[in-house]
Amino acid sequence: MEGESLPSKTYNHVAFKIDRDKLAEYWDKIASLGLEIKDGRNRIKEEGQSIYFYDYDNHLFELHTGTLGERLNRYRKGNK
Repeated sequence: MEGESLPSKTYNHVAFKIDRDKLAEYWDKIASLGLEIKDGRNRIKEEGQSIYFYDYDNHLFELHTGTLGERLNRYRKGNK
């Protein structure tokens, strides 16, 4: 796709589900491209893990090992 870069970086992002066993592989690939990797937010272990990164045009992406359903189930359980 072609278009103009975003004028600034924001937290608005697109998220994609990835397999847990591929997390390190994706991290290495993103780092090898020289993309800016952001610190992930603190999560409860059962929520999965994420890699947040900006592309060259200031778009923020998230690669996440969990699903929305897993996250909602964890929230329903509370802090038990």
